[in-house]
Amino acid sequence: MKTTTIHVASLLLLGMLSPFGQAQDKPKAEEKTPSTAAKALIVFTEYDGDKKVKSLPYTLYINAPDAPDLGSSTWAKLRIGSRVPVYTSASNENMTYIDVGTNIDARAAHTGGGRFLLYLSLDRSWVEGDVTLAMTKSDPAQPDGPASRFRKPVIRQFKSELELKVREGQVVESTMATDPFSGKVLKVEVSVSVVK
Repeated sequence: MKTTTIHVASLLLLGMLSPFGQAQDKPKAEEKTPSTAAKALIVFTEYDGDKKVKSLPYTLYINAPDAPDLGSSTWAKLRIGSRVPVYTSASNENMTYIDVGTNIDARAAHTGGGRFLLYLSLDRSWVEGDVTLAMTKSDPAQPDGPASRFRKPVIRQFKSELELKVREGQVVESTMATDPFSGKVLKVEVSVSVVK
């Protein structure tokens, strides 16, 4: 009787554990979309009238999926700049820092035949001169003078979001904008090439 009970208990235990002992299906490997390694060159050029004042080139490497749209593409991001101190009160007691520089976010898709669909988010800011502001005087009896004024930086900014269709090696002047205060013209040129 003991032997029969042990056999029955063994069979029940074996029956309960049998699903764990069976070969399990291997999870399917995630199918990856083929992609093309690309290099995007973005150049900000500033003009004062006809005179080129500065040219700022930036290069990003992008893994561009071979697809008709940007749905499966990932972001390439670039951040470069400085933190500029700015007083937040006329008494020069409170100061904060403002990020000034260039931020570029880019995505691309290789649509075939050496053509790319490129999405760019561009944000560029820079310090250009400063303005003098009057400080609040703690003693109204003191005369106005240099100590009663302080300088604050003037921070210019350019932002643009665009989607371009670009052939490999083609240089596209994607944006041109004029600063309404200074009259300077900012042009953005974009090109894409395949990384060999």
